[in-house]
Amino acid sequence: MIPWLAGAPAFPPLDSALVEPNGLLAAGGALTPEWLLAAYHRGIFPWFSHGEPILWWSPDPRLVLAPAHIRIRRSLLKVLRQRRFEVRIDTAFAAVMAECAAPREPEGGTWITPDIQAAYCRMHELGYAHSVECWRDGKLVGGLYGMAVGRAFFGESMFSRETDASKVALAHLARVLEQRDFAVIDCQMTTPHLLSMGAREIRRSEFAADLERWTREGEPPGQWSPGPLQEIDWHHNAAGGAAGAHLCNRTTPTP
Repeated sequence: MIPWLAGAPAFPPLDSALVEPNGLLAAGGALTPEWLLAAYHRGIFPWFSHGEPILWWSPDPRLVLAPAHIRIRRSLLKVLRQRRFEVRIDTAFAAVMAECAAPREPEGGTWITPDIQAAYCRMHELGYAHSVECWRDGKLVGGLYGMAVGRAFFGESMFSRETDASKVALAHLARVLEQRDFAVIDCQMTTPHLLSMGAREIRRSEFAADLERWTREGEPPGQWSPGPLQEIDWHHNAAGGAAGAHLCNRTTPTP
């Protein structure tokens, strides 16, 4: 059994989360800014399907990526140098969320419900949620979004309508976060793609302890100068291991 949350934002101890499904911590609460900020400060995130109550998760282990340690293989580095896409930031947040919410399979569902979209669009208005977008010929063809709290960026979802678009968005996100002195990208769920890009698993207790410091540091919330990103000189970025395709590619939860 998991507790039902109500009233003021308050969560049970992280070590009370279920082992199976991994990290299910509580149900209830709300998707208001107060609840979301209280959750992210402790490394907790909402994840539920349409028709379900709000479910809160804190998996163990946790997959994290240091922005400066992202690994980019040669094939992706070639795409980055070709500047195939125009990369922008915070110019189409709601559109990125809508694209991420589209089912990846004809009969598939989505955890990015209308309530989730409304909640994170509100966090975007408050300067906490951000998008990185890939455009081609005036069309949005790839991107990602997530939450920035202190020096921690919590990746939520990505999408791609053209080959390599989501990978390009992630590579640019890592460079932007490195420039802004962010300590970590929280990838939440482990995938082979992200492991190959330099992400690593750490214990939940270690992640929570680091978050106590990281979420108190860094810039105050605010938009990240909406518009095209300044050009990054990818010729001075060494190629590394294999590149991945999706950041926190969570499927519909099955608690």
